[in-house]
Amino acid sequence: MANSTQFTTIILAGYIDIGQIKYLFFTLLVLTYVSIIFVNSLLIGLICVERSLHEPMYIFLCSLFVNELYGSAGLFPAILTNMLAKSNEIAIIYCYVQIFSLYTYASVEFGNLAIMSYDRYIAICYPFQYSSIMTQSRVCILIVLVWLISFFKVGINFIVNSHLKLCGNVIEKVWCDNYLLIKLACSDTIVSNIYGIFGAIFSIVFPFLLISYSYIKIWRVCLKSSAETTQKAISTCTPHLASLLNFSLGCSFEVFSSRFDKIYMPPVLRVIISVYFVMCPPLLNPIMYGIRMSKIKRAFMKQIAV
Repeated sequence: MANSTQFTTIILAGYIDIGQIKYLFFTLLVLTYVSIIFVNSLLIGLICVERSLHEPMYIFLCSLFVNELYGSAGLFPAILTNMLAKSNEIAIIYCYVQIFSLYTYASVEFGNLAIMSYDRYIAICYPFQYSSIMTQSRVCILIVLVWLISFFKVGINFIVNSHLKLCGNVIEKVWCDNYLLIKLACSDTIVSNIYGIFGAIFSIVFPFLLISYSYIKIWRVCLKSSAETTQKAISTCTPHLASLLNFSLGCSFEVFSSRFDKIYMPPVLRVIISVYFVMCPPLLNPIMYGIRMSKIKRAFMKQIAV
């Protein structure tokens, strides 16, 4: 075993010296974070108070928006603090907390998108049985399962990795990344690696299979249906597909920036693609659903008129 030290801090070396322009970026990040809090909170409140939105699709959306707030809270305060701090050194316990919050955010996001695709599948393929299948209790059970399974799965990962002995404490990123933290370990990481593969399968492969199955079934129904029915199916599925593609793209960027760190790219670009999955979906999803879904727009106008 290589020499190991009981490090109490982690140095986030992804921050670059950009001089006084950092205050401009700080301001833009503050505005982005405030916007994320505002638009997500607005739609969560709207769904809660407007009885016409107490339907499975909008309840799933509410879970999605809550997760956007949760994920952004795991990133923005830390980045904003570190941008103005003289040192980018953070306590290792906070590093683990950030890993836990961001990884549960990603897992819950994929889970939410999976059950939303299942909801669209039932609504389009079994419209007459929809109300009996997607009951209020079943909707609540699905949401609770997504959150509980994600927290349990990432919690085990947290316990496994917390026992690793580290040979270094420098992570080339602006946030704590589980993969890069494991790379610093001197102790045996076979358990962490195996569990990481299991976690990826459970968090990504299973939801992707459910989403793929749902949309294959929807596509087959659309092929046999009228143009009006097909158009309606497309209009209800488009925001979900856009959310899925946007988040998947962001996660792919993050994996690419971590696993292929030896490939040269401008430091600013590397930082942007590493945080895309936590910054862009929480901002774009509520805006997109608010614009695309007529029922949400009507409910919003109704509340304004009151």
